[in-house]
Amino acid sequence: MKKLLVTAFICLSTLVNAQLTSKEEVAPELAAKRETEKKEITNSYLALKNNLLISDSLAVVKDAAALQKALKNFKFKKLTLDQMNEATKTRREIIELAAEVAATKNINKQRKIFITLSAKFWDVAPRFKPADTALHLQICPMTSATWLSDSKEIKNPYYPKNMLTCGEVKASL
Repeated sequence: MKKLLVTAFICLSTLVNAQLTSKEEVAPELAAKRETEKKEITNSYLALKNNLLISDSLAVVKDAAALQKALKNFKFKKLTLDQMNEATKTRREIIELAAEVAATKNINKQRKIFITLSAKFWDVAPRFKPADTALHLQICPMTSATWLSDSKEIKNPYYPKNMLTCGEVKASL
């Protein structure tokens, strides 16, 4: 009986060690894939914002579609059930807002939708932010509209002709 228990214990510990080793080998690849997904989401958002700056509505349509695609593929990790539900709901809302942006070529309508999209994006930005990227929440004090930037320099995507530098950094990640 003792020999059987010892043999079972040895087999079990070997199996556990093999699983730990395989997880350690896979983990860097999964972490790298996840960082790539985060960069894709963040870069799509920033490209959308930057094309609003130059009033390129056709590029904004493409960026909004890229943001939708990147968000659909992203899975949240290490959240409680309530956090997961909230994050998933917010992601779905951002995808819907990005679809609205992509559905119109009117730059003013795109900017108006982007106000809500940016506020929602900030709510989950800590989950999307790549490790090597700083994000800054910026606000136009005249309108209370917010947007995210990877630079502290103010470039207002809502009023680039009249109030390009109107705004301030409200928070940073």
